[in-house]
Amino acid sequence: MKLLWLIALGCIAWRLIKGRWPWQAGGQGKPLPGPSFADVHASAQARALLGVGEGADRRAILDAHRRIIAEVHPDRGGTSEKVHEANAARDLLLGKLDRR
Repeated sequence: MKLLWLIALGCIAWRLIKGRWPWQAGGQGKPLPGPSFADVHASAQARALLGVGEGADRRAILDAHRRIIAEVHPDRGGTSEKVHEANAARDLLLGKLDRR
């Protein structure tokens, strides 16, 4: 029973000193370190749309983008929405490469 009280007091002391509970990461409303689930999911969708792997370099992303654009361009029977999706996927993946 004493052990539980000591743990509870330790947690309260931690909260007073650090401003967060011991089991919370970041503290003060800061997000968890690393990419969010939405970022990871968006990257996976962009890679799937362009048909490139996780370790694709700049050249592979641009080549895949050109290939997709040739297929979905409105002059070839595609839609402008598909072109916008391909452009957004390319921009997202190239932006992630630039941040590394």
